[in-house]
Amino acid sequence: MTAETTSTTMTFHPRPQGGEARPWAFPAPERGTLGNGLTVLTCHRPGQQVVAVEVCLAAPLDAEPAGLDGVAMIMARAFSEGTDEHSAEEFAAELERCGATIDAHADHPGVRVSLEVPASRLRRGLTLLAAALRAPAFPDDEIERLVANRLDEIPHELANPGRRAAMALYAELFAAGDRLSRPRWGTEESVARIDAAAVRAFYAAHVRPATATAVVVGDLSGLDVDEALAATLGAWTGTAAEARPLPPVAADDTGRVVVVDRPGAVQTQVLIGRIGSDRHDAVWPAQLLGTYCLGGTLTSRLDVVLREEKGYTYGVRASAQALRSPADGTGAALLAIGGSVETDVTGPALADTWKVLRSLADGLTDAERDAAADFLVGVAPLRYETSAAVAGTLADQVEQQLPDDYQARQYARLADTGTVEATAAVLAAFPTDRLVTVLVGDAERIAEPVRGLGIGAVRVVSG
Repeated sequence: MTAETTSTTMTFHPRPQGGEARPWAFPAPERGTLGNGLTVLTCHRPGQQVVAVEVCLAAPLDAEPAGLDGVAMIMARAFSEGTDEHSAEEFAAELERCGATIDAHADHPGVRVSLEVPASRLRRGLTLLAAALRAPAFPDDEIERLVANRLDEIPHELANPGRRAAMALYAELFAAGDRLSRPRWGTEESVARIDAAAVRAFYAAHVRPATATAVVVGDLSGLDVDEALAATLGAWTGTAAEARPLPPVAADDTGRVVVVDRPGAVQTQVLIGRIGSDRHDAVWPAQLLGTYCLGGTLTSRLDVVLREEKGYTYGVRASAQALRSPADGTGAALLAIGGSVETDVTGPALADTWKVLRSLADGLTDAERDAAADFLVGVAPLRYETSAAVAGTLADQVEQQLPDDYQARQYARLADTGTVEATAAVLAAFPTDRLVTVLVGDAERIAEPVRGLGIGAVRVVSG
């Protein structure tokens, strides 16, 4: 037997080369107003065959009646539970037939109702959305079901260390009379008081086209969007009363520590925060860059020390979240540092966190600043690939009372912000003596080590 020798020739195709970079800018919307007073922002996005619609309702949580925290959220969820023409089941079936989804949620600035629908069925989707806003049924049995569902959710949220830490931080920062101090979607006591009559009353008091804004984003070529909007959302009627003014944001950020006791917990949930400048302040781009350098990624200063060098955590993040934006510009953002650590290293982890914050006084490096700017600006085209992402950001601008071109100009500001400005902004955002720290964990094991750090008085509360 003889062995045959064979040879195989491999053909390598040329490696694909990157194309020439094209300029990108956040899309600018066109603004208009329907006959009923509804403000409309439209944004044509070629190729986006799923159209996203966001309707911002001027129904802030601050407007909820005393003792009925959570009624805005129940109302939001009930928008898709039937209209004057369709039962809840029929409405769901109509949405399914046109391939549409409707979602809604409530937050401090107001209620947001979202529609996603194929461009070819936009008219039908807008008809259903308009019906939900114009004539929601709010049937007694459906409201009772939504209240029961919400009451079932609350114990799970209280059991979640991250959610529990957020609740405790808001309660510490804001006065008891400020709606910001209480859970967004209500407590067991307040939600249990909500009935269909309360939902209808809240709707009647705060939901009307004259104080609402609709954002429409997608491939609008070949569509008579103006006619479709006029025939659907334009048929929604209501009073011309002005929106309820939002109160200014104020907080007590005296340095202190609150331990939410969870006996036997093997981890400590850490949330450190205060309020600071929001998007209306010229310092925002620098604050955004500096905060990213501090805790925005795996290579940020906090992660390098707490995760890579010490192994205390899987990750720590620093962030800024807009709260509410009164027309007079007295709004604020929640500036926070959050993560979880193993119980026995809670004290050392906090000590190292404060060391990192103090090290900011030595200045960020140009390399840190450049990496942050490159990411925040460079990732934007990917972040806004979908119609929903663009519509959501435009709706955020509406809720925060920002100009239509705000996000487009934001990236130019980020690119132009230098290292010195970013350093000054993050130092001002996270002063080491003006931070409220919430720890959800085993108080018996973590309270005393934390007291020895000198970062503020320590108080233990029940978990």
